[in-house]
Amino acid sequence: MGLEQEQIQQKSWHNIEPKDIFIEFNSNVETGLKISEILKRQEKYGKNILTQKKGDGPVKRFLMQFNNPLLYILIVSSFVTLLLQEWADCSVIFGVVLINAIVGFVQESKAIKSLEALAKSMTTQAVVLRDGERMHIDSSEVVPGDILFFVSGDKVAADIRLINSRELQINESALTGESVPVEKSIGSIDVSTSLADRKNMLYASTLVTYGSGKGIVIATGDNTEVGKISQLISTADVLDTPLTEKMGKFSMFLLWLILSMAAVTFGVGLFLGQEAKLMFLAAIGLSVAAVPEGLPAAMTITLAIGVSRMAKRKAIIRNLPAVETLGSTTVICSDKTGTLTENQMTVTEIVAGNKKFNVFGTGYSTDGQIKYNDTAVDIEYSKALRICLKAGYLCNDAKIINIDGRNDVQGDPTEGALIISAIKSNIDDNVTSKFQRIDSIPFESEYQYMATLHKTENGNIIFVKGAIEKIVTMCSSMLDENGNNVPFDKQSVMTTAEDMASRGLRVLGFAYVQNKEKVLQVHHKDISEGLIFAGLQSMIDPARPEVIEAVKKCHTAGIKIKMITGDHALTASAIAKAIGIVYGEQANYKAVTGNELEKFNDEQLKDIAEKYFVFARVTPEQKLRLVRALQSRNNICAMTGDGVNDAPALKQSNIGVSMGIAGTEVAKESADMVLTDDNFASIVSAVEEGRCVFDNIKKFVLWTLPTNLAQGFAMMTAIFLNRPELPILPAQILWINMSTALFLGMMLSFEPKEKGIMERKPIDPKMPIMDNLVIARTIIISVFIISGVFVLFDYERALGASLEQARGVAVSVFIVCQSFYLLNCRSIDKSIFKLGLWSNPYIWLGIFTMFITQYIFLYFPPVSNFFSVTGFGVDSWLRILTLGFIIYSVIGLEKFITTKLKK
Repeated sequence: MGLEQEQIQQKSWHNIEPKDIFIEFNSNVETGLKISEILKRQEKYGKNILTQKKGDGPVKRFLMQFNNPLLYILIVSSFVTLLLQEWADCSVIFGVVLINAIVGFVQESKAIKSLEALAKSMTTQAVVLRDGERMHIDSSEVVPGDILFFVSGDKVAADIRLINSRELQINESALTGESVPVEKSIGSIDVSTSLADRKNMLYASTLVTYGSGKGIVIATGDNTEVGKISQLISTADVLDTPLTEKMGKFSMFLLWLILSMAAVTFGVGLFLGQEAKLMFLAAIGLSVAAVPEGLPAAMTITLAIGVSRMAKRKAIIRNLPAVETLGSTTVICSDKTGTLTENQMTVTEIVAGNKKFNVFGTGYSTDGQIKYNDTAVDIEYSKALRICLKAGYLCNDAKIINIDGRNDVQGDPTEGALIISAIKSNIDDNVTSKFQRIDSIPFESEYQYMATLHKTENGNIIFVKGAIEKIVTMCSSMLDENGNNVPFDKQSVMTTAEDMASRGLRVLGFAYVQNKEKVLQVHHKDISEGLIFAGLQSMIDPARPEVIEAVKKCHTAGIKIKMITGDHALTASAIAKAIGIVYGEQANYKAVTGNELEKFNDEQLKDIAEKYFVFARVTPEQKLRLVRALQSRNNICAMTGDGVNDAPALKQSNIGVSMGIAGTEVAKESADMVLTDDNFASIVSAVEEGRCVFDNIKKFVLWTLPTNLAQGFAMMTAIFLNRPELPILPAQILWINMSTALFLGMMLSFEPKEKGIMERKPIDPKMPIMDNLVIARTIIISVFIISGVFVLFDYERALGASLEQARGVAVSVFIVCQSFYLLNCRSIDKSIFKLGLWSNPYIWLGIFTMFITQYIFLYFPPVSNFFSVTGFGVDSWLRILTLGFIIYSVIGLEKFITTKLKK
């Protein structure tokens, strides 16, 4: 019945003769498998589908949203207040917790769909030989040992060893990164040959672009190469974002600090003879006061605003925390094909008549020119150029089609590039009718050329295009710059071609011969010798024009770029050099190949990943290893890609970036961010927004922490001093926290990017949220607020104010001080005058709304009675405003001194 699963995976099928493979699988080349055998094999090998990893259920995923140290305090506090029948406190606290959990659950539910998309990518029909008959079946019914037939346009249903081929070409770019279709052959090849170079193998989910073939299935489902990628995706680590890690540590610090403060307060109160229940409520009040309830909501809103801003700049975020991760990115690992390049072959140079012409314009757009010595020329410039371009245009089976306003190629991308180069030369639209094709010799690997016979008014003409090594053996003369036939200079042509190839260009040669006998067929013998050499056309999948500037911005921002591609080493190095991904005096553009990477263990790979910038002929497993190696050196890695082969590394990276137009569904579903314009430059815009998001979250922490801790310490101080009257009550604390977070703190989420944001080095992943600056300002502001609360509270009481009125003053101290301090927090180190007073109008709207709301809180009886406060006079307001202005001035002075010291 055939091999076991493990044996299938261990065999080097590309190195085994077809007849031996049929013996291994107990199959027949003439009749295929017996239908009676199919069910047995399906039971043994399973369906030809990908196994999906079972994830956590929705209930577990929802409950996990509460797994946050700060939320533990709020959850416990909400339950205690419920038991004590403090309905308002309980509702507000639990409402904050629940909203945060719902937002997180919805985001996570959208994020993990990679395996489902990968399974869908394999769904197709297959033509199979069973019991001597061809039949159409669903690809899921294919089993190892089946014989499959395929023609142009088919999606390959399984991993196959080729046994018969007629001019077969396969587009493997999504699996290997190869930018042009691969020509297939049936002969056995060396056992050490890398996956991308296995000419006798076809792989599931790749596309047949030309020709036809027949082969035997050697692997299905999870055992296919795309199945192995599926397993790699499921084993990729789901990493915390830098912000998540920092907030986790920050939350644990606050958790222990707040619990310690509450415990000490409770213990000291009992020691001083206070009632246990009263001290318990005081401890809960302190805990609620010190917890920044608005922080989770502020983070979510700031991230959501970042998502909205990025969407306007062509970047769609699928995973909310990924917004901030971009701001911390230290390395961008980019695929080449379709990401840094157009994924559209483009002719860049033509040599005809001993003259070199440069072709401008990229991709399949017809915008562009052909120039000689910076002067634009057209097809009539010389006879050699004219024939070279016509040969490329007419000896061609591709078509240019328009899809949604964008040109694309139907057929071989190389042939599409030749059509576009001819159009740029203003070739006659009627050239195909003037040169009517009457016969052709299709491209075959054995001959390495294509030939077409055309009928013209001046007799028949044969055009030939192909590998330059083959074309030069068929030519006896060539056209010079004046259009005259001269003896063929093979050495000169080969030197020119080798120079082009050394720069990563794909080179094709063109030749022709007049056939005045007007025969109706062309044969190999008719063109084996005596051809006239017309010229060379060299092409490449070019770098996107905007990428060069984007790469420069990355360097300025301290972000390294690594190219990790499945394409050839020479091509990868050429593109890397063209876009300048390496900078400095000792720029190293050497491409490390997949075969070389195999020799390194994980420790050695860490050094290689750091040292080199270009990695070529890399397998999906190696991409994954490279990303992990870079992460082990504390790099925050963004990985870009568009193919199935990129999916595992996209999933493993700290932030995966997929292309929206050319990207496969698998790549999109594995990514955290999708670029709607497939533009690498959009990543740089997204990094800017990511840094802005991190800045704004840090500004919120810098703003909220002093006031939250000041509230907690105010209650502690009151207990320690055994004061008979608390300056603020738990319900008033909740009012302060929720109203200021909503009307003041949230306004920082709208703060625009500061100048020079992309001239800073990446945010250090190890730098805690509470750095020295945050600690220093927290202490300064807390001291001022606590002092102001007690001094003004006692002053009001000394003047004969009621307890409710004095508490109204104490609450207003917090509100006013936070409003003034909010202006300081608009920038970490700049004054609001440098930022521009109105650069964030939401700040002023928030302060205005906060003061209106505070007026209602103090002077509208139903509200003021509920919170046990009353209003007060103008003199009290002036004292409070003076304190707020002092706080603003002190922090402004600290910024000024700190900035001067840095210089």
